[in-house]
Amino acid sequence: MTTNILVVDDETDLQSLIKQKFRKEIREQKYDFEFAFDGEDALEKLKEFPKIDLVLSDINMPKMDGLTLLLKLHDHSPMIKTVIVSAYGDMDKIRTAMNRGAFDFVTKPVDFKDLGLTIEKTIEHIQHLKKTLQAIKENNILKMYVDRNVLDFMSGSEYENVITANETVEATVVFIDICGFTAISEKVPPDVVVRLINKYFDVMVGEIINQNGYVDKFMGDAIMAVFREEYHLDRAIEASLAVRSKIAEIEEELTAELTYLPQVAIGINSGEMISGNIGSAKLRRLDYTVIGDTVNIAQRFQSIAKPSQIIISEEAYKKVKESFICAEVGSVKLKNKAKPVLVYEVVE
Repeated sequence: MTTNILVVDDETDLQSLIKQKFRKEIREQKYDFEFAFDGEDALEKLKEFPKIDLVLSDINMPKMDGLTLLLKLHDHSPMIKTVIVSAYGDMDKIRTAMNRGAFDFVTKPVDFKDLGLTIEKTIEHIQHLKKTLQAIKENNILKMYVDRNVLDFMSGSEYENVITANETVEATVVFIDICGFTAISEKVPPDVVVRLINKYFDVMVGEIINQNGYVDKFMGDAIMAVFREEYHLDRAIEASLAVRSKIAEIEEELTAELTYLPQVAIGINSGEMISGNIGSAKLRRLDYTVIGDTVNIAQRFQSIAKPSQIIISEEAYKKVKESFICAEVGSVKLKNKAKPVLVYEVVE
C-alpha cells in the first residue's frame, strides 16, 4: 500500500535529495511524494491530492509558515500527521509546533536515515489510527445487525475459548408472526414491503427490549425473541400483549382500494433450552441462539395461533393465571407430537 507524503519546503534542493534518498521506496511504490513551496501551496496541493497521509514541513517559509499550516491542517483533516523538518536554531518554534499537534520532528541538516525511521514510525501510527477508525465503523454497523446480548458475549474474556460451547438455561421463547403479510407483499411494490416490515419490527423490538428480552432472529415477517432471568415468562407475556396492542393501532392505506390492518399471531413457551453458538466454526458461520423442544413447541404454538391470539401451554398458564387473564383454547394437535396438547390464550 502506497503512503502519500507531502513535502512542504521552500528549499528546492530538498526535493532532489528526497527523490534520491528514497528512490527505492518510490520505485517500489511504497512512498509517493508531492512537493509544495509554502503553507498556501500545501493547502492547494491537499485539494489536488486528497489522499495525502503524511506532511513533512519546514517552519520558516514565505506566505504561510509551518506553524500556521499546522493549524490549517488540523481543520482540513485530523487524520493527517505532520513531521516538522527544521534547523536546530528553531527549537523554540519546534516546541510550539509539537504543542500544535506535530507528530515528530527532524532537524536540519537532515540525517536521511533518521528521517526514514521517523517516516516509518509515523506511517505505523497512521495505519493504527485507520484500523481503529475502521473497527469503530464496523462495530457501529455490527450493532445494527447483532443483538446487544450477543455483542456482550463476544466482548467477554471467555469468548475465544467457548466459541462453540453451550449451556442449558431456563428461559421463555416468543414467536411473533405478522398475519396476512405474505398476501399483502404480493400486491404492493418491494420497497413498500420493506418499509412496512421495518415499521412493524420497530414496534415489536421496542416492546421486547422494554421487557429486557432480546431478538434472537428475524425470520421473514416473524420474530423470535428470548427472555431470561427473573420473571422471564411474565415479561415475555407483557411484551407480547404490548406488541399486540401497538400493532392493532396501525392502519395502512396502501392504495385507494387496499387497506391493511396488521395483526400478530404469537406463540410462547417456557422451560429448559440449549443456549450457545450453533453452526460451523471452520466456516466461521455461527448463530448465537437457543434450541430444543421448548423452542420448537413455541413456534408450533405460533403456527396454530389465530390473528391477535397469544397461545401458551397449560404449564405456563398455571404459573401466570393469577397475573394474567387467560382462556382455555382446548386440546390441539401439534406437528411431530403424538398426543394433543392443552393450550390457553392470554386475553389480557
